[in-house]
Amino acid sequence: MEHQLKPFRATGETPYNMSKKAPTPAALHLTLPATSANLGPAFDAAALAMRLFLKIGARPAKEFSIEASGRDAEICGRLENHLILTTYREILRAEGKNPLPLALRLDNQIPIGKGCGSSAAARLAAIALAVHFGKLRWSDSRIIGEASRREHHPDNAAACWMGGLAVARMLSETEAQVARFLPKGNWPLLLAVPEQTLFTEEARRVLPAQYSRADAVTNIQNSMLLLAALVQGNPKLLGSALADRIHQPYRAVLCPLLPALEKLAGVSGILGVALSGAGPSVLIFLEAKASLTRVQARVAERLRTAGLTAELIPTAICAYSNATKHR
Repeated sequence: MEHQLKPFRATGETPYNMSKKAPTPAALHLTLPATSANLGPAFDAAALAMRLFLKIGARPAKEFSIEASGRDAEICGRLENHLILTTYREILRAEGKNPLPLALRLDNQIPIGKGCGSSAAARLAAIALAVHFGKLRWSDSRIIGEASRREHHPDNAAACWMGGLAVARMLSETEAQVARFLPKGNWPLLLAVPEQTLFTEEARRVLPAQYSRADAVTNIQNSMLLLAALVQGNPKLLGSALADRIHQPYRAVLCPLLPALEKLAGVSGILGVALSGAGPSVLIFLEAKASLTRVQARVAERLRTAGLTAELIPTAICAYSNATKHR
């Protein structure tokens, strides 16, 4: 699997708790993409990796430090209760290893708390750091499984680690079963990101405990058609295949962008619309030859009419794998 391993120059610092005879672990660079899970009817089953990234450089140091830039830099740069560092420490301690202090450089493009996989990227970064600096011999399945156990979303973790489109489930408490492939053809995307955040736990609370057989069957059918549309490169199937009865109708009250933008599906170069993850962001699939400027103007106008605002971010499916073979 492809991975950007570009160790930065050694600083000459002696890492904490390392003898002079022990080799200093090489610095590590990671590039992890945003993800959009659920994809309409594919609730808790499938996710796409998108071309918005969390980039991390890490090297051994005398004490933990973070230098953050990009989106939400203030949040990313806080040492206290930092998701990456907390997860990194927990994993190494569970493996009976003393966490090596790290100096981190973070450059973040992923909206935090808005259904774009920011926590999955952070946890996978932490696991990759623990595997690398703790010299753990973990397989990709174990890495995805650990992230999924903590995230409760194997689809998000798999897409973030493997790239492309991932279908995933938990095989055991620590192992994930993943099928990853690249959609055929060109699938430009537009991500509509509101100002407010929405925690997944809150979005889960509005879901019913039971569903009718008709709803379950419809979602299975649509999920299969959605997979076929992407595998075959058939945009004609996509719009109707994104229809969902399991989560989006119930989350619409928390995610007002969805009902406002769903009305644009099938017009103005827009193939279909779905919640990104648990929301509140919305993922818009565009026709391959659609004018991005015109689509953005149409979406912005629709939002103004509905009394809503959102940041519109053009993106695309991230095709390459970010998983590291560096063990």
